[in-house]
Amino acid sequence: VQLQASGGGLVQAGGSLRLACAASGRTLRSYAVGWFRQAPGKEREFVAGINWSGRTTSYADSVKGRFTISRDNAKNTVYLQMNSLKPEDTAVYYCATGSMYSNPGAYDYWGQGTLVTVSS
Repeated sequence: VQLQASGGGLVQAGGSLRLACAASGRTLRSYAVGWFRQAPGKEREFVAGINWSGRTTSYADSVKGRFTISRDNAKNTVYLQMNSLKPEDTAVYYCATGSMYSNPGAYDYWGQGTLVTVSS
């Protein structure tokens, strides 16, 4: 059972990336899925969450209007579209599953991360 985040890379400020969180050996359909990030020397922070159906979402204030979380349950994948990227978005991004999309403390199963680097 694994969650794997992918799609990270190096991008200039103002650019875009789309991250994907794929599950193997586990269906995401029944779970809320969230994206978190951890920058060097900082604590992990909640970025966005989506409920099991994809109908409701939650975002950190720092990414509202720039990032969009979505899911395709048929593909067992959750996405994070990141636009207007800023250098302060640089971090390792992780996806996780949990019981409540809007509660960062409700996520309890974590995947490996993907590095996003935004150059100024």
